[in-house]
Amino acid sequence: MRICKSAALGIVATAVLGSGLVMAPPATAAEPTAVKVTGTAPACVKRDVIKHEKYVKVTNNCREVMHLKVVIDWGPDSNCYTYQPGYQWEWHWGRGSYGKVVTC
Repeated sequence: MRICKSAALGIVATAVLGSGLVMAPPATAAEPTAVKVTGTAPACVKRDVIKHEKYVKVTNNCREVMHLKVVIDWGPDSNCYTYQPGYQWEWHWGRGSYGKVVTC
């Protein structure tokens, strides 16, 4: 009788823990600490946005190193990345729409 009760409790515990893991937002796991946004990126940061493809390419045309993050309205933002002058990076997202590029 003990084996049946233990097995039943194990199944219930697995179901409860498993459902919590599935429901956790992916952005929380990717960003363990909060990133401070300091404002919209300056004009020397080029943004090539194709909204219907949910794509943006960010290029640092500034003379200094920039720390940048892509903000997606109603969707997952990118992490904060460091861009040397001349560097570029692409970001694709699945839901939401392009908001802006900010310094972080």
